[in-house]
Amino acid sequence: MNGRKILAIALVLVLVAALLAGCSGNKGQQQGQNQQGQQQESKEKLKIGLVFDVGGRGDLSFNDSAYAGLERAAKEFADKIEVDYREPSAGGQDREQLLRLLAENGFDLIFGVGFLFTEHIQKVSQEFPDVKFALIDGAIDGLDENSNVACLLFKEHEGSFLVGAAAALKSKTGKIGFVGGMKSPLIERFEVGYMAGAKYINPNIEIYSDYIGTTGDAFKDPVKGKELALNQFKKGADVVYHASGASGVGVIEAAAAEKKFAIGVDSDQSLSASEAQRPYILTSMLKRVDVAVYETIKSLVEGNFKGGYKVFGLTEDGVGYAENDYNKELIADIKPKLEEIKEKIIKGEIKVPVDKNEYNEFLKNNFK
Repeated sequence: MNGRKILAIALVLVLVAALLAGCSGNKGQQQGQNQQGQQQESKEKLKIGLVFDVGGRGDLSFNDSAYAGLERAAKEFADKIEVDYREPSAGGQDREQLLRLLAENGFDLIFGVGFLFTEHIQKVSQEFPDVKFALIDGAIDGLDENSNVACLLFKEHEGSFLVGAAAALKSKTGKIGFVGGMKSPLIERFEVGYMAGAKYINPNIEIYSDYIGTTGDAFKDPVKGKELALNQFKKGADVVYHASGASGVGVIEAAAAEKKFAIGVDSDQSLSASEAQRPYILTSMLKRVDVAVYETIKSLVEGNFKGGYKVFGLTEDGVGYAENDYNKELIADIKPKLEEIKEKIIKGEIKVPVDKNEYNEFLKNNFK
């Protein structure tokens, strides 16, 4: 082989090597760009966190309603947000720690599910002014729309008035009951609304009322809930309404055992009850925590998040009563009356009491 051929072959090999190196470099550069783009896309997603109340996910009530709103937002805004949640310890002592953990990990919006988070969100929100917080059922003084905290509140008394009316309309004994979870101003709103609704239908109705306890543990004691409900049934009540979170599972068990009626709370509890229990769930007072959670996330995604106070009542479809395939026929005869009462509340023709003082005034003004 002469010198020219050797030189030509050498040049070809150099060119091929250069081309291969160039392709490899371009491919590596492209992979790097793709990886950077994916990281950028992930980074741009808003991070939404939620810390459950005592009882956690699976309480078939308050917490599960909050989770439903989080899940709906996660599906609808899948390309814009990523979500996560945390379960509290048995007694909820780590609420503040969990809020702070999410804030430190770069979450943009963090929910605290329940009024027991009030002081914790107040504290952590000041430590992380660039993070937004949503407090469900609690109120912090001095907030405005520029605050990084939104308090999501409900007119539980309005929805409870409707199911109180339903209880009185369906009662054959003229005796009904209420089982509350933790003795507190919040749960008292459920109680007085329910009693006022029942008295509106039947001023002579007898109402038994019991609370499970005075701490957050009262929302996760179904044994005590069942015991209190059974006692009310034995005294002649034929409808018992509970506002006790996971403890209400026991109230529903008692109703099914005694073949009496229970009224659920927060979520439509007919949908999560067993087939054997469903015939004994008259309805549920719907507290649309799912709507509040979803709407708050939506406002953040759309750049419209505002701090301060947002109240969900009958007018905003924030509370109501459940109607489904299981109880539709059961409440068909009383639904027209319930809808009539609902319209009167919305129009302001019925002023529903929120505490015992207003309840006494309600009785005085309506049943002289």
